[in-house]
Amino acid sequence: MRILVTTFGTRGDVQPYVALGGALTGRGHDVTLAAPEAFRETAEGVGVRVHPAGSRMLTMLQDVMPELSGARDALRTLGVMREAMREHIDEQWDAAQAAHPEVIVYHPKCLAGPHMAEALGVPGVLSLPLPFSTPTRAFPLPLLGNASLPGWANRLSYTLARATTILYGRVINDFRRRVGLGAIGRLADPLRNPDGSPVTVLYPYSRHVVPVPTDFPPSAHVTGYWFLPYDPAWRPDVRLVDFLAAGEPPVYVGFGSMGFGKGADERRDAVLRALAAHRLRGVVATGWGGLTAGDAPSDDVLVVDAVPHDWLFDRVAAVVHHGGAGSTAAGLRAGKPSLVCPFLGDQPFWGARVHALGAGPAPLPARKLAAGLTERLGDLVRSPEYRPRAADVGERIRGEDGLGRGVAAIEACVRT
Repeated sequence: MRILVTTFGTRGDVQPYVALGGALTGRGHDVTLAAPEAFRETAEGVGVRVHPAGSRMLTMLQDVMPELSGARDALRTLGVMREAMREHIDEQWDAAQAAHPEVIVYHPKCLAGPHMAEALGVPGVLSLPLPFSTPTRAFPLPLLGNASLPGWANRLSYTLARATTILYGRVINDFRRRVGLGAIGRLADPLRNPDGSPVTVLYPYSRHVVPVPTDFPPSAHVTGYWFLPYDPAWRPDVRLVDFLAAGEPPVYVGFGSMGFGKGADERRDAVLRALAAHRLRGVVATGWGGLTAGDAPSDDVLVVDAVPHDWLFDRVAAVVHHGGAGSTAAGLRAGKPSLVCPFLGDQPFWGARVHALGAGPAPLPARKLAAGLTERLGDLVRSPEYRPRAADVGERIRGEDGLGRGVAAIEACVRT
């Protein structure tokens, strides 16, 4: 079976779909991944062919993000992104025409996904590692964080998930006209196919982290996480190996793509001050526009660039991160107590889930790092209840076959 998988974003947005592509390839399917060029080596390492899509838009994000101070600044980039979005849609269509897919699996950031499936007359499968698209009474749209709303309001909040269609409605309809489809309304239901049947939705996160709501329809599948297999050819830098061997397991601190340039100095100082206050060893990741290698003030802190979480997290005592879906999954799978310091988007939601599971303290918003990190870090490493609970959650996650469930759902979608 020929399968096109489309995704866009930073590593946490792309890596699960590389893992899915590898699992589908292992089942004998012919897989094309439409994703930024930066992920070609990772994808080809598991036998997945790459058609570049979104490379310029990702570069724009990498250039712009370090200069942002938060969500308000991010909203100001929407106009700049519109033309890049048009280009991304064209690249997705080029990938579809080259791949001749019999099914398309698409992340909602890839706006062309469902419309390509309709134009080609093949099933489309919506997928993202966040319970974002399927309305439920159990909790509100995750972008609302840990808001406490009545059930009916929770369900209603999912109308906000259509914001992208509203913002880019003209761009979407321009594309639909070019591929021979009629225009759609800006509030069109993304969970219904043109014939009225439900769209298959795959959620690659663990039911042990977010329990499956009782009102989820059969078309929504919570599969378990999609992790890439460990790369045995990867070798850590000798500095990191020596640092880990030189003392007690350190605390990992990293904010990924949330290392906004504005305020980075204050966050750096807060991290170093908190580690020193508790006499903790730390491995601190640079991220975008964050710490640099020269920022380590002592032999107890090692500043690193990119280190695979699946290797590093097994070797640390606890993790502190921004609450991206991928970082949250990696910390929980490793069974390590986690402190989430959310910046925006779905990160407060994941921070609240970690705390609700008993695997770490209440999340500390990034804007409060300077004032609150020292106290919250002490809670993370000194409180006795987090470690056993995190270990239990990690064992449950490691026992899931998320990729197997995802592959089975895609194959079933095509058979029907």
